[in-house]
Amino acid sequence: MMCDVIYLRREAGSVYVNGSVMAVSQEKESDDCSLLPLVHDIIKCMDKDSQDVHQELAKLKTKIQEAREQISNMPGVDSSPLEQQQQLATLREQVRTKNQLLQKYKSLCMFDVPKAS
Repeated sequence: MMCDVIYLRREAGSVYVNGSVMAVSQEKESDDCSLLPLVHDIIKCMDKDSQDVHQELAKLKTKIQEAREQISNMPGVDSSPLEQQQQLATLREQVRTKNQLLQKYKSLCMFDVPKAS
């Protein structure tokens, strides 16, 4: 049985999946969706033969569901990798063009602004 571990973290408006920025939002909250602390708590409860195992499992299930919802709400999830690569190339070309225009306008020196004394 193979199990992939996904680490989802939202920080300063950006969403990270396994360390890579996947989306940027205007939200200012910081949520850490790491599942490892919950798994650790479940293992500790099992070692102590505690009755809290079901409660900890419910927390883990809730956390997984929240992570799934966050991932499904991320922009671009419905796009194929090829479409995302094409969009990225288009955006990079737009940035390159805008930087070239900015440099061109800076080099024109048409506007001599007197320095304030």
